[in-house]
Parts: sequence; structure tokens; C-alpha cells
Amino acid sequence: MLKHIISTTSRFIPRHHLQRFAGVVLKVVGLFYRGSRFEDPIMGVKYRKLLPYGRIKMRPNALAPDSMSLERHRLIWLYLKERTNFFTSNSKVLHIAPEYCFIKRFAKLPNLDYTTADLNSPWAKVKLDVQNIPMESNTFDVILCNHVLEHVPNDIKAMEEMYRVMKPGGFGIFQVPLDINLEITLEDSTINTPNLRELHYGQRDHLRLYGRDYAQRLRSVGFIVTEDNYVNSIPQNLAKRYALPMDEVIYLCVKPC
Repeated sequence: MLKHIISTTSRFIPRHHLQRFAGVVLKVVGLFYRGSRFEDPIMGVKYRKLLPYGRIKMRPNALAPDSMSLERHRLIWLYLKERTNFFTSNSKVLHIAPEYCFIKRFAKLPNLDYTTADLNSPWAKVKLDVQNIPMESNTFDVILCNHVLEHVPNDIKAMEEMYRVMKPGGFGIFQVPLDINLEITLEDSTINTPNLRELHYGQRDHLRLYGRDYAQRLRSVGFIVTEDNYVNSIPQNLAKRYALPMDEVIYLCVKPC
């Protein structure tokens, strides 16, 4: 029954609505999933197993019920703690399409001036189109924008806008769904229906499937891009304990000074 609930909500309800429809159920279920095999590094809660999640193919041990974090969220959390000054430096942060598992925790950090923004998300304080950010140039020290660009009609324009509003020396993390087997990003105007998009891009509202040229697309607007295989620096036992995505590369984008 639980698997059916998670499967249905994850396939047909956008992630930013998942809390509204299933959050209470997940938190109650989390009490029964307590154990010692897995740990959510965001909340420090330990579980005997995590929940499955996926729109097309269910991934086992993917969703931590209390924080509602997925594999990539837990990896980003660890990366920000271990490889950046996000949790210690006074920074002005723009978080586009903010993930539920991060919002309250980031907002409480005393070192951050934290702004959430999105076109549709009910959690965002500022409504904006990432292709036309209504903010002054050189404003933010950090920009987080994960699993957004694949939804944007003109992703290069969005990258240019994030570059513009980032301060020199600032950094961003811009993750996307990516097929490492593709040399060039798949983007075809004839793939123009929800069914075709799901078939070719993996989701009904995706407008492209990024390939290995993703970093170059980011570099084309001026970013210095580090493709950081950070997850492989984490001891294997911890990576399994945190249920991290072992094939996820972090795209760290810095605006030159």
C-alpha cells in the first residue's frame, strides 16, 4: 500500500506538491522505519530502510521520510558542508525552485541572507522566471538551482541570468538530469508532446536531456566549471549508509573575479 502511495504521488504530482499530499503520511511512516542501516545526514535520523521513489522506475532506499530528501539532496548537503563555506561564511543566497528538505534549515542559518525564488513553487518567496531574473547584477554570493534547467525553454538565457546576478567570486550548484552516454544534449523540436518528452527526456515536462556537453554549456556563458566527482571521495560504507547517488557529478560553477 505504501509503495503504491509513493509511486502514485512521485509519478503524477510535482515534487514541490508532494509535501502537501503525502507529507503527513511520510512522517508517520518514518517512525516505523527507524533503525540503524541508513542515515539521513540532513536530519541525522537513522532508518532500517528508506522509501522507494521514482516516476518511471522505482529506486529502492531513495526517499528519507522525515526530511523528504532524495539521494541527490543528501549529496548536495554533504558537498556544501565539506567542500564549500556555505555553512560558515556570511553569504547572500538565491535558491531557485527550493527543495523542501533544505528550505527551513537554510533559512535558519544565521550566516545566510536567504532568498527562495521560483515561477510556480508555493514555497518560494519571490516569483520569477529564471530566464529574466528581476534582480541587480552582482547580487548573490551563492546560487542553487537544481533540476530546473531541463524545464526551461531557453536554458542558455537562464544560465546567462544566473551568471549576471552572481557576484564575482561567487559560486553556484546547478544539477540536471544527465545521460552520460549522450555526447551532445538531446533537444529536438519534434519531441513536443508530454508522451514523447517522457519517452525521450525521461519526464513529461522536460524540454531536453543533457549529455556530456552540459559543462560546456555552462562555460559558454562565462562560468568556471568544476565537474567534481565528490561522491567517490566519500568512504564507501558512508555513501551506502547515506544512500547517495554513486554516478552523480557535482557541477560547481564559479564566476571569475
